Amino acid sequence: MRLGIVGLPNVGKTTLFNALTHAHAAATRYAYTSAEANVGVVSVPDERLDRLDAALQTPKKVNATIDIVDIAGLAEGASRGEGLGNTFLASVRAVDAVAHVIRVFENPDVAHVRATLDPRADVELVETELVLSDYDILERRAARVVKAARAGDKSAQRDAAAVERLLEALQNGGLARSVSRAPDEQAMFHEFGLVTERPVLFVLNVGDGDAADPVAVLARHAGFVEWAHARGDGVVAVAARLEAELGELEANEAAEFRAELGAPAGSLDQFLRASYDLLGYISFFTGDLRSSEARAWQLVNGSTARAAAGRIHSDIQKGFVRAEVVPLEELIAAGSFHAAREKGVLRVEGKDYAVQDGDVINFKHTG
Repeated sequence: MRLGIVGLPNVGKTTLFNALTHAHAAATRYAYTSAEANVGVVSVPDERLDRLDAALQTPKKVNATIDIVDIAGLAEGASRGEGLGNTFLASVRAVDAVAHVIRVFENPDVAHVRATLDPRADVELVETELVLSDYDILERRAARVVKAARAGDKSAQRDAAAVERLLEALQNGGLARSVSRAPDEQAMFHEFGLVTERPVLFVLNVGDGDAADPVAVLARHAGFVEWAHARGDGVVAVAARLEAELGELEANEAAEFRAELGAPAGSLDQFLRASYDLLGYISFFTGDLRSSEARAWQLVNGSTARAAAGRIHSDIQKGFVRAEVVPLEELIAAGSFHAAREKGVLRVEGKDYAVQDGDVINFKHTG
């Protein structure tokens, strides 16, 4: 999974990236920070894996991961290539989902593109540029599709109908992901490569003083949260600068400093879990008593056991024979696949089994 951090200049995108990755990417208090996107790999916290690792006594624990991309700040006119617009739009098209950072902290030393803090207005400015970019792409696509459709191309005729629906929505300021589509059209919509097709998680970047009570921050911005939820978008609050500074300290020092501030831990974990859920991922696990590792694997909800095998290795998917499945809590209680089999809680499933969140699977395969 590849998650892009986007937003206007100086809202705290790189600071959040640093807090998540400790990569020390350069942050500046001026607009147009960098033309190059920073990329880091971040582990997704999962307490279930921690407990499984302890129960199975494995020497190594491997979390699922997310690729985090810090994308250059966007400004008005990006759809026409102004600022770093072209770089921004190309970077967004390369990610699976978007974390849209919105500034809700006051700091006169850090310039902001607006005179006042207005989360909804900031979102609308960014999304207007994205919509305009998508509309321009589709207009060019429409000209080619209509020509082919008139020539009798059946595939082009179907594409033309989809493009027409999308153009109408974008012309009215809607997002591509809001346009209904049949299941067999999903691949075609994905092929268009529209930036407003990406699912979004809004991140309210709060000041240090609000870090102690992120729930109160969300309540203070209840109107925005309600609007976002009505669109199907998530909202989390993170004190990015504070979390980045804490990330520079040793664990015991960070805990003491956090306690002094009254800032609870977990906001970054909440962000990562929400990001992980954004695309409808579930986790399945592998490992056995004293095996080499206990590992969490991400998988699109509804995927089959054979698809899950492919997440581990294409050879396991190709030679799939069966899947031995134990719910995580049952395996922790039993202590091993052998004990789970003896207790009658192990199931044998075929290639079309729909993997459930929390399944621990041992794949049997040829080759």
